[in-house]
Amino acid sequence: MVIEMKHKGLLIALVIILLAGGAFLFGMAVSLVAGGGSGSLSWPGGGKVGVVTVDGAIISADTLVDELEGFRKEDGIKSVVLRIESPGGSVAASQEILEAVRKLAAKKPVVASMGSVAASGGYYVSCGATRVLANPGTITGSIGVRMEHVMLGDLLSWAKIRHETLKSGRMKDMGSFDRPMTPEERAILEGMLSDIHEQFKDEVAKSRNLPREKVDELADGRVYTGRQALDLGLVDKLGGLDEAVELAATLGGIKGEPKIVRPKKRSPLIERLVGVAGDLAGRAQAAAVVETRRPMLMMGYD
Repeated sequence: MVIEMKHKGLLIALVIILLAGGAFLFGMAVSLVAGGGSGSLSWPGGGKVGVVTVDGAIISADTLVDELEGFRKEDGIKSVVLRIESPGGSVAASQEILEAVRKLAAKKPVVASMGSVAASGGYYVSCGATRVLANPGTITGSIGVRMEHVMLGDLLSWAKIRHETLKSGRMKDMGSFDRPMTPEERAILEGMLSDIHEQFKDEVAKSRNLPREKVDELADGRVYTGRQALDLGLVDKLGGLDEAVELAATLGGIKGEPKIVRPKKRSPLIERLVGVAGDLAGRAQAAAVVETRRPMLMMGYD
């Protein structure tokens, strides 16, 4: 009798576990179907302006590129506002976003709207827009590239820690943290920075229709207010997000008040899982940078 009761208890517990697990999986499926993806919210009829936000440091371009591409393909979206709140970030990611903005602008108007900060990579991505707006007090510009190198050799010596590197190529440990750079290494890295800086200036000159000589003068890494940027030809007009939406609606041929469409947000559960995955990926990337002794190339303004 005791054994029989135990078996019944185990059976009941197993059923409860299976039901709970099934409910969880069903909830996951609903979340994935209802909240997943980067597609836009759907509105009936026309007169829609899409709003895509570049928020924070630019590390990865994948999500933003998907959102921009989604709005490009959706016929109901007549124009797009690119809202920028970013001090910059990765060179390659900024370039990928710029190309996605330019591709979108070739099909429908794109208005870049600068918030508090749209500097360096944040300014770079605006270069693909049809029009660029900034607030009078927006911090923008910072047309330059920065590389950081921390040298900890003296600290390691003080702590009596020996560090050795085995390498297959003479320049494989270029930028290592345990010793100063050699003149040759410094020249190589400065050459990389110079090349990326030239790419940045080329884009500014082309998109803003400015003489290259003028861009060379402006692109020394300094920041400008939105009002200064307007005087220098780096933006088209002063105004905030509302003005950007109005301009986008006008350029898109929308009559009356436009409907604002933003990319779908993931469900809280999916957002949390993605956040954890992103954190783990960031830690892995940081570990890889340390492991290879490579300084990170960033277009950034702090």
